[in-house]
Amino acid sequence: MATLRVVLDTNVLLSGIAYPASVPGKILAAWRHGSVEVLLSDYILGELRRVLPKLAHRHGLSAGEIDDLVDALSIQAEVIEPASSTTPDLRDPKDHDVLGTLLAAPQTSAADYLITGDKDLLALGDPHPIRSPADFWAKHAGL
Repeated sequence: MATLRVVLDTNVLLSGIAYPASVPGKILAAWRHGSVEVLLSDYILGELRRVLPKLAHRHGLSAGEIDDLVDALSIQAEVIEPASSTTPDLRDPKDHDVLGTLLAAPQTSAADYLITGDKDLLALGDPHPIRSPADFWAKHAGL
């Protein structure tokens, strides 16, 4: 079976970093072990770089460690340019770049899923392959 290729939303990355035993943490561990391949965009990496300092009380990383972590993630992931998303149903305009990362993947290297905790994006789960971390893990826990 081919390795699953997934786009991880910022909220999944943040949860996985702050709570390694959580389902997002297990997804990050599967990535570290090579069981899944992760696709990210500069937008998602930039959002991560902006939000991680605000959560220092949860993960205890210094500014330098945050920079190193985001740099390492950008090297480990396949970084792709988001396609333009014209989905009118998105309440948060920032979600267009996250959805655009999923939409760009078929043109570049095909993602199997976008994994997110964002309710607005999850509402687009049909027709798009968008799953919550729990739904994804329930289906693919054997990674």
